[in-house]
This record gives sequence, structure tokens and C-alpha cells, in this order.
Amino acid sequence: MFQTPQDAEDAYYDAVEACDLEQMMAVWENSPEAHCLLPMQPMLQGPRALRSAWSGLLKEALRVEVTVHSLQWIEQGELAIHLVEEAVTVAAQPNQPYPPIYATNIYRKGAGGWRLLVHLNAPAPPPPGAAPPGMPGG
Repeated sequence: MFQTPQDAEDAYYDAVEACDLEQMMAVWENSPEAHCLLPMQPMLQGPRALRSAWSGLLKEALRVEVTVHSLQWIEQGELAIHLVEEAVTVAAQPNQPYPPIYATNIYRKGAGGWRLLVHLNAPAPPPPGAAPPGMPGG
């Protein structure tokens, strides 16, 4: 279905913006090895956990727009790792800025094309001088 890792990545973010659970699940590899780790959430593993969590997140009232900036891509053989920065805007609050989020998307090529295997994200680091002492930037 997805000829390239970029095709799968585009479909992932399109599904988020469309609040489309079926489109979201079509992006994920149907495997117990599929993992998702969102900020302040427990790690999700496998299609059943992914579907359950995303069905709660992809609600019209929670609709977001995501602008993705690629930081680095590593592609070798049947694995691709995309490091990106996500700028998120909540549709119901378009003038409220949110700090960027860093995400790692790992794709694996199988018989049916490229699928998302792992998605994890974390907040971007604080601005210079704002980190606690002893931490980089602090």
C-alpha cells in the first residue's frame, strides 16, 4: 500500500489531522512488535492497544493540525528511521501556541509495502538557559 516510508509518514499525519481511525490503523504494521509512546502515556504495544488508544485520541473535539519538519532520515534496507519535529495546533484554539514535539518514526518494509512500526515522541528541549542545572542547556 505505501511504496515509500514517506508515503506511510504522510498517511500517518493525514490520519491524525482527519481524525480517521481506519486510515490510522492502515498505516501501522499489524504486528505485536508495533509500539507507540506518546508523552505522559503508557507505552502501547500491538494492534489492539494501538486501536484502543487512537480511537480515544482521534476525536473531532481534539482535532489537531500538525506541521512536520524533517530533522534526519536514516534508511537502510527494510528499515527507515525518520526523526522529525512536530508543530501542533489545536483546531479549536488556533492562536494558542504549543511547544514543538520531537518524534521518531520507524518504518519497516514488508510484503505489503512500508508500515509504521514505532512512533515515539517527546517535548523539545527547553530554550538555552532554561534547563535545570546539570542538564544540557542548564
